[in-house]
Amino acid sequence: MDGLVGAFGEAEVTMVDISGAANAVAELKPALVFSSGSYLPESTYFGEVSRAARKVGAVTAFWATEDPYEQDAHYQIDNDFDVIFSCDRWGHNFYGRKNVFHLPLGACPKLHYADILPDQEKNIDVLFCGVAFNSRKEVARNLLPVLRQLNIRFIGPGWGELGIGFSDARIEKSQLVDLYSRSKMVLNLGRSLHFENKQFMIAPSTPGPRTFEAAAAGAFQVFHEDTYELRRYYDADEIPVFSNRFDFERIVDRYLNDGAARLAASRKAQERTMNEHLYVHRIAQALDIMKREKLLP
Repeated sequence: MDGLVGAFGEAEVTMVDISGAANAVAELKPALVFSSGSYLPESTYFGEVSRAARKVGAVTAFWATEDPYEQDAHYQIDNDFDVIFSCDRWGHNFYGRKNVFHLPLGACPKLHYADILPDQEKNIDVLFCGVAFNSRKEVARNLLPVLRQLNIRFIGPGWGELGIGFSDARIEKSQLVDLYSRSKMVLNLGRSLHFENKQFMIAPSTPGPRTFEAAAAGAFQVFHEDTYELRRYYDADEIPVFSNRFDFERIVDRYLNDGAARLAASRKAQERTMNEHLYVHRIAQALDIMKREKLLP
């Protein structure tokens, strides 16, 4: 919504739930119907919205924000939208139709931005917040020889079984931003919960939205690298990466007790995010693509 308002102005954008979208389209007669989210639920009738849009001559777009974890179910939207944007670079190749483009997720300054305070006390060495998917647990277990020497906080369903420093708690977004500000290092671990991804078993490539959100909040991130995709968005002096325990240990040795280096990286990553990776930038990119494809004037 924030990105669309940035492109068109607040008076020109209306947001509705999909359950009332067809009626809203019929009444408002918009030029563009822009949908986003998951296409997995079979109870969601995207066809109703697209038929209403066609009646009023609106262009239809769908931004799939859960790729590639539910890619096998994309038949739900294949024939209903003029253009599809996929949040995953590799996954967007598997739709088998025209007008499918990669569009990564991003950050919203209203929700995610926080001032970086150089004098903020950092009483957490390493922080991770999120569900303990199997892939994340595997990484955490590999890092335990290093983590057990540090003051850590792993927070989210499924972590408690790993012992001290690991908690099953759930936290609010405002609490997360506060935890970022009190942490020297924030781990960025990908997810592995695939709902419908059995046909091609597509490996996720593009960094998830938490990467951009944490950067906007001023966190110093350490990224677990599955692909080299992160370097399309951030340089090594903005977000360092590791692929094994020894890489991680080198990063800890380099940054843990060097507040100036962490601060410099956080500031660079935050500046890059505010200049390139907000939702207003993503929407502008989507509109450019639709204009290039002659879907919009």
